Amino acid sequence: MSVGLAFDLQYFAEEKTEKATPRRRQEARRKGQVAKSAELPAALILLAAFLLLLTAGSTLARETVELFRQGLAVEVRDPLTPRSIEHLMVAYALAGLRIVAPFAVVALLLGVLGNTVQFGFLVTTDPLVPRWTRLNPVEGLKRMVSVRALVELGKALLKFVIILGALILVLWREVERIATLPRMPLADGLAYLGRTTVYLGLVFAGVLVVLAVVDYGYQRLVYERQLRMSKQEVKDEFKRTEGDPLIKQRIRKRQREMAMRRMMQEVPKADVVITNPVHVAVALRYDAGKMDAPQVVAKGADYLARRIRQVAEQHGVTIMENPPLARALYARVEVGQTIPEDLYKAVAEVLAYVYRLKGKA
Repeated sequence: MSVGLAFDLQYFAEEKTEKATPRRRQEARRKGQVAKSAELPAALILLAAFLLLLTAGSTLARETVELFRQGLAVEVRDPLTPRSIEHLMVAYALAGLRIVAPFAVVALLLGVLGNTVQFGFLVTTDPLVPRWTRLNPVEGLKRMVSVRALVELGKALLKFVIILGALILVLWREVERIATLPRMPLADGLAYLGRTTVYLGLVFAGVLVVLAVVDYGYQRLVYERQLRMSKQEVKDEFKRTEGDPLIKQRIRKRQREMAMRRMMQEVPKADVVITNPVHVAVALRYDAGKMDAPQVVAKGADYLARRIRQVAEQHGVTIMENPPLARALYARVEVGQTIPEDLYKAVAEVLAYVYRLKGKA
C-alpha cells in the first residue's frame, strides 16, 4: 500500500518526534503498511519488455509471421472435423505460447522482484479484511480533497511533463528521417518504424524507472514520518512490552527485602562475624561433617553491616575485628559460597580462636 503525506494537524498537535520502535514497525508491517512505490514493478516490467523486443524482436516477429502464414495456408478443401479443429487449435495455442511466454515469465519475475526489493517478502491478509469506514462517503470525500491527494496529483502531472518532454526530445532528433518515410520502400519503412517504436519505448520505460526509484525514496521518507511516535506513545509501548517501571521497581525492592530477611535468618546460625570494624560485616559458618570449607551465610556494608552485628549480638554469635580479612571476604565471596583456598589459613585461625572461646574442639 503506497503511503502518502502526513502533514496533518494531529501530527503537530501530538509532536510525534520520536523514531518508530521495532514493535511499531512490526505491527505496521503485519497490517501491510510498508514503504512502496506501486510504479516500480510496472516500470521494470515495461523496460524488460522493450529490452526483450530489442534483443529478440526479429525472432518473435518471424514466429508471429509463421503463425499467421500457417493459419492462412489451411486447406479449406479438407473436411473440418472436431478432431482436425482440435489439432489446429492446439498447434496455434502452442505457437502463440512460444511468442507470449518470454513476456509472461519476465513480467512475473520482475513483478515479484520489484516488490521484494522494496519491502522484502511479505504475506498478509489484513488489507483484504472489509472495513465499513471505507464505505463512508464523508471520509471518501475527505481523502479526495486532502493534502495527500493534491500531492499525488502534482506528482502525476510532473511525471507526465517529464516523460512527454523526454519523448519529444527523442522524436525531434528523428524529424528529418520521419519526413522521408513516404519515399521509403515498404519493408524499410516498417523496419524503421519498428526500431523507432522500440527506442521510444526504451526511453519511456527508462525514464519511468528513474521516476519510480525517486518516488520510492519519497514514499520511504513519508512512511518513516507517519510511523513516528510521541514521547507518551513510546512510554506506553515500553510499559506494555517491558512492564511498568514502577511495578518492576517495587518487585525488585520486595525481592531485595526477602533476600535480606533470609540472610538475616542465617546470621544466628553463624560461627563468627568478621567486621571492618564498622563498614563491613561477614558472617561465616562451618560444619565439618557437611562442608568442605567455611561458607559465607551473610554479608553487608554500612547499614546492613550494623544489622548483622546487632543480630549476632542478640544471638551470642562471636564478633571479631579483622579489617583485611573482612574486606577480602566481602569483595570476593558471595552469600552461599565457600571461601577461596588462599583464605583458608586466615579463616582457620579465626575459627580456631572462636572454638577455643566456646570450648569446642
